[in-house]
Amino acid sequence: MPKAHNMYKVDKSGKVTTSRRSCPRCEKGTFMAEHFDRFACGRCGYTEFKRKDKKK
Repeated sequence: MPKAHNMYKVDKSGKVTTSRRSCPRCEKGTFMAEHFDRFACGRCGYTEFKRKDKKK
């Protein structure tokens, strides 16, 4: 499990942002794991697949 200090980034102005995508179905503070082809929530099983755009 990642440490809490890896989940957030603080700008020089003091603004705090999350460095990971949060799950839209779970409560706040539940982050999704990033795999090579998808984002997945380990709590509820919600999955978003990454889009592979083919350029011609």
